Amino acid sequence: MSKIDLKYYNNLKSWPFKEAEQIIKRNGGLANFKTPSKGYILLETGYGPSGLPHIGTFGEVVRTTMVRNALMSLVNCPTKLIAFSDDMDGLRKVPDNVPNKNMLSENIGKPLTAIPDPFEKFESFGHHNNAKLRSFLDKFKFDYNFVSSTEQYKSGFFDNTIIEILQNYEKILEIILPTLRKERKSTYSPFLPISTESGNVLQIQIEEYRPKSSSIIYTEPKNNKKVEVLVTGGNCKLQWKVDWAMRWMALGVDYEMCGKDLTESVDLASKICKAVGKSSPINLIYEMFLDEKGEKISKSIGNGISVDEWLRYGSPESLSLFMYQKPKSAKKLFFDVIPKTVDEYISHINSYKKLDEQKKLDSPLWHIHSGNPKDFKSDITFNSLTNLVSICNTDDKNIIWGFVNQYDKNINSKDNPEFDNLIDYAINYYNDFVLPNKKYLNITNDNKVVFEAILDVLKLKVNENTSAEEIQTLLYSVGKNHQFENLKDFFKLVYRVLLGQEQGPRLGSFIKLYGVKDTIKIIDQKLKILNNVN
Repeated sequence: MSKIDLKYYNNLKSWPFKEAEQIIKRNGGLANFKTPSKGYILLETGYGPSGLPHIGTFGEVVRTTMVRNALMSLVNCPTKLIAFSDDMDGLRKVPDNVPNKNMLSENIGKPLTAIPDPFEKFESFGHHNNAKLRSFLDKFKFDYNFVSSTEQYKSGFFDNTIIEILQNYEKILEIILPTLRKERKSTYSPFLPISTESGNVLQIQIEEYRPKSSSIIYTEPKNNKKVEVLVTGGNCKLQWKVDWAMRWMALGVDYEMCGKDLTESVDLASKICKAVGKSSPINLIYEMFLDEKGEKISKSIGNGISVDEWLRYGSPESLSLFMYQKPKSAKKLFFDVIPKTVDEYISHINSYKKLDEQKKLDSPLWHIHSGNPKDFKSDITFNSLTNLVSICNTDDKNIIWGFVNQYDKNINSKDNPEFDNLIDYAINYYNDFVLPNKKYLNITNDNKVVFEAILDVLKLKVNENTSAEEIQTLLYSVGKNHQFENLKDFFKLVYRVLLGQEQGPRLGSFIKLYGVKDTIKIIDQKLKILNNVN
């Protein structure tokens, strides 16, 4: 990662730089920065492998990567990003989107890495989902290290910190118990023993804590016998909030972000770290995604968008832009946001080179492309392309390229693969969302004069050198001359007749792209239909 000129440091405004600034302050400040004793700054993202990776997983990793890149551009310090899988967690319910559900239901309560893979491809269900996570992250070329909870527990890596948790169990109970319901308080323990009888992660009352022998005593539900078990070596898993704190301490995590629904968990885990005499990481609490109705997106309800669904209609970079924007604000995540976000990305691309160096650093593009944005330029928007596909009524890519080349002869698929992909996205979006809802309006005797006026403007006042903005101004005049009180109604009429929809692009830009002669031809055809009826 190339370093930026530190003269800009005090004026950096984008949130990844602000997050990096917090990490720098904790380690002595910019002038006196000191690398942690472990030799690097560690940023963590977490993954619960009871289900497959989803768009929230992507969002957390891409946002954390942005913070990491911002940090590396400011200080000379090694960094690591780990994707931590909580794969020793007990399976709580059977997911909907897997085969062999009966087999999984028989293994409820067992660690995910101790349950057979329902897909019959890996040694366990946890290993299957971990492989999916790594494949998912590799697809986007993230730079990360994968860490398995099961491996860390069983290898003994966590042992020393788990012993510290046991030695401080009374302090930890004082932190956790006040937050629990009355019935839960009586059985709660930071430690969840793994039953040697059933193999389950036991949510069970611990009868005695023995810090001196690093063990606990509980009654085995299967045979009602008292069992003493070491808390080390993977014999026990810690309860979630305690587990999170233990992980932070054992790994030396410096930074981790999480969703707003985990705010209490962050607070309690931080208090546990303090009780044990250790530091907790810097945290960013991001807001949750909402559907088009403003309701929280839920995997079980299925009211969200998958990464693959986004990538059918927009580039990975556009998805990264969506994740970049205001992480602390709730955002609606539904299909209508994709065209808007794609066009915002194009707008940022077009304006980036015009920015001064300070503003480039705070541009989303700097963070999306790790300080090295792509050289991609087009004033043809996704919205215009979608409407071009619509009026051509085709999914033949060559036809669309033909119109694009009429507009700009210098652009081609070989030299502009991103634009070629953009056409694919536009065709997909048109077929899936626009075409099923098309309802054309015929020209009538009442509005015939409006379209005749548009024809006059296009035939008499527009030529190949007329700019899109000039065409737009001429069309405004048509709307005003025909006494539309609200010009939106004028454009809505034109959209419904030409495109079969109530909304559309700026007509000046669209006509420039589609071609003046072809626009005239379409309106002539529509008028002939009316004349034949009459």
